[in-house]
Amino acid sequence: MAAPLPAPRPPDGDDKKDMVRLSGPEKAAVLMLALGDEAPKVFALLHEEEIRDLSTAMSSLGLVQAATVEALAVEFLNRIGGSGAIMGSYEHTQRMLASFMEADKVTSIMEEIRGPAGRNIWDKIANVNEEVLASYLRNEYPQTVAVVLSRVRPEHAAKVLSKLPEEFAAECIVRMLNMEPVQREIVEKIETTLRTEFMSNLARTTRRDPHELMADIFNSFDRQTESRFLSALETRAHESADRIRSLMFVFEDLRKLDASGVQTLMRGVDKSDLGLALKGASDEMRNLFLSNMSERGSKILKEEMAAMGPVRLRDVDAAQSRMVAVAKELSARGEIVLSDGKSDDELIY
Repeated sequence: MAAPLPAPRPPDGDDKKDMVRLSGPEKAAVLMLALGDEAPKVFALLHEEEIRDLSTAMSSLGLVQAATVEALAVEFLNRIGGSGAIMGSYEHTQRMLASFMEADKVTSIMEEIRGPAGRNIWDKIANVNEEVLASYLRNEYPQTVAVVLSRVRPEHAAKVLSKLPEEFAAECIVRMLNMEPVQREIVEKIETTLRTEFMSNLARTTRRDPHELMADIFNSFDRQTESRFLSALETRAHESADRIRSLMFVFEDLRKLDASGVQTLMRGVDKSDLGLALKGASDEMRNLFLSNMSERGSKILKEEMAAMGPVRLRDVDAAQSRMVAVAKELSARGEIVLSDGKSDDELIY
């Protein structure tokens, strides 16, 4: 008679937190990765849509602690307990799919993963840049464009239409106004075309501007390191240095916020970071924030800054970087507007 499985270690607070953090597809992805060589047998029993969902979750899973794996899959305790931590990655997912699936289908799935986020083709289309999508749609029949734009968010459809030639866009609008219910077969054909022609090419050709990536890296440097590397780059590639500098968003750029944006930002940042960041800021930046506070709040902050005494430059840089990070998060959620100085971003009152 086989020995009974040992009782799993009760999950502690961190393990419970990890389990709550994982979505349903991510939990399934953990189990699939933990199965190792046995996973293809399970994959072979799934539908293609389920395989896509699992593959997407696996490719972005990252490190999962062994204790969390045990808590998720008690029935596989002996196997999982011996395997320890697992790592989900794009390459690992591709190798696993290739062990039981045709190469062209693997390529299709992995290209979709690399492409825009979204559970289905319409979610992905909604996350494609309007200029890129308009460039593709301008070569399609107006009726096809009407079907596509009727299935994305109105604000995204508006942006795409504004990028199309005027007469062509007007024809698409007329088709959308007079559109009858579209047969499922036609919608499926359009979905297939978008997936095989547009999304596959987009995944292969889309590449982030390396200057944008480097600007993000430079934004993470402290002030002295940033200055040192920019100076070194100036002597080797002056144009690249200028390009990176123009793409960087630094603490001083917060001066472009309007009064509402400043107040929203102050509510979102740690109060100790605000005082420390302003301690090493220019008079213009101090006045910007202090003028958007109540008289009592402004007085208290000034007193706190005075009580700090001398502060380290690296501590000021760190506080300012954290404020910039919060500002970017608020901007991504649409709660504030971070202007890059272009005329299109200017606010009219």
